[in-house]
Amino acid sequence: MKKILVLLAFLVSLVSASAQDSVIPNNDPNAPEMKFETEVLDYGTVDYESNGIREFKFTNVGKTPLTITSVQGECGCTATTIDGKPGWPTEPILPGKSGVIKIKYDTARPGRFEKNITVTSNSKFAVKKIRIKGEVRPKSNG
Repeated sequence: MKKILVLLAFLVSLVSASAQDSVIPNNDPNAPEMKFETEVLDYGTVDYESNGIREFKFTNVGKTPLTITSVQGECGCTATTIDGKPGWPTEPILPGKSGVIKIKYDTARPGRFEKNITVTSNSKFAVKKIRIKGEVRPKSNG
């Protein structure tokens, strides 16, 4: 039993350490840095099965090229690939240049929603959370 508790404590410490790594900034003064126009995109109230694609606009305000390695939705209702292609730039974003990350919410799910999207890059903060929210009207019976 004691061995199990020690193993469990070790695993918890590993998870805590890896979670903290994502919030520790890169101390390189030349590191790329993403600056979003908004970190929360509000869909407002949208119709059932309407267009769920929205864009997060950002600029590389750092001093070296920015490379986005992945963009992950919190669940299957939030897609980060559009028509089978990544919804984010696959080429490096040069300093001072801008780009967009496209997100698609499944609007065939009526009700309020609030979902996180995780952006992983070589930015000053390697992991960045952005968010979408809104409400999908119920399906009309007409």
